Amino acid sequence: IPLGGYVKFFGDENAASVPDAAALAAMTDEERRHSFVHQSVGRRAAVVVAGPVANFLLAIVIFAALFMVFGKPSTSPRVDAVQPGSAAEAAGFQPGDLVLTIDGRRVESFPDMQQIVSTSAGETLVFEVDRGGVKVTLKATPALKESKDRFGNVHRIGVLGISRSPSPDDTHFQPVGPLKALELGVQRTWFVVERTLSYIGGVISGREAADQLGGPIRIAQVSGQVASEGLPSLFSLTAVLSVSIGLLNLFPVPLLDGGHLLYYAIEAVRGKPLSDRAQEVGFRIGLAIVVMLMIFATYNDLLHLAAQWTAS
Repeated sequence: IPLGGYVKFFGDENAASVPDAAALAAMTDEERRHSFVHQSVGRRAAVVVAGPVANFLLAIVIFAALFMVFGKPSTSPRVDAVQPGSAAEAAGFQPGDLVLTIDGRRVESFPDMQQIVSTSAGETLVFEVDRGGVKVTLKATPALKESKDRFGNVHRIGVLGISRSPSPDDTHFQPVGPLKALELGVQRTWFVVERTLSYIGGVISGREAADQLGGPIRIAQVSGQVASEGLPSLFSLTAVLSVSIGLLNLFPVPLLDGGHLLYYAIEAVRGKPLSDRAQEVGFRIGLAIVVMLMIFATYNDLLHLAAQWTAS
């Protein structure tokens, strides 16, 4: 279900896992041994964190399977041309430079470099390049550019101003084994987490526009568009959405899994849980935050659709 779901444990009053006082009072000793609220803090935390962990594991498995079936795209991260007046020119890039690392992260192909740069607009990146056998360190800040995909969706991406002119035999898919595919799956999942957190931090600091936040309407729209590109693209989107759901649920907002973990951490420190009143207030605040976020995301979706209709 795109909108998510929940688990109501034995002894809970509602979906927020608020204990049902009447039900707890009427429980037998045997029932208390099996009720969620009577478990240790560690056990409750393990149960709650299992959901987001499952989301991350699903993404890793999907990405790993895609790498195993289709291989890893490989194109030499070589700079063939530098656009005049671009961020790359200002940083000192030259044709023939071979990019080795970005911020200490190894770059194995040109798509690897594109992926990092496109999600780092306005951020200063440190490049290590091989220039005729000599290692050179360059600092560049990708410029923000609006780009339209073939479906007419507008994306804000970072650009350096360098290009690659691969020959027909230059780009190929490198076969990978199970262990390497698993490693690449973990790396790709972490990349999605890292860039998502970076974007959220950018929204909070004002560096990024919040209109990129989408809700169920945009998810449905993008899913349909991606499905037309084939199953690999659809599975890749599924993995990204799974990471996003897992990450969202870990935010320390009461009502979400992260909020429950916050309560359990407080309980572990205090030696006793927060009062029922304090937890209820927290859940109400959490519900308000989630509802406002959904309203804002839906508003963005409607504006996005209106802009597309106007453009067409």
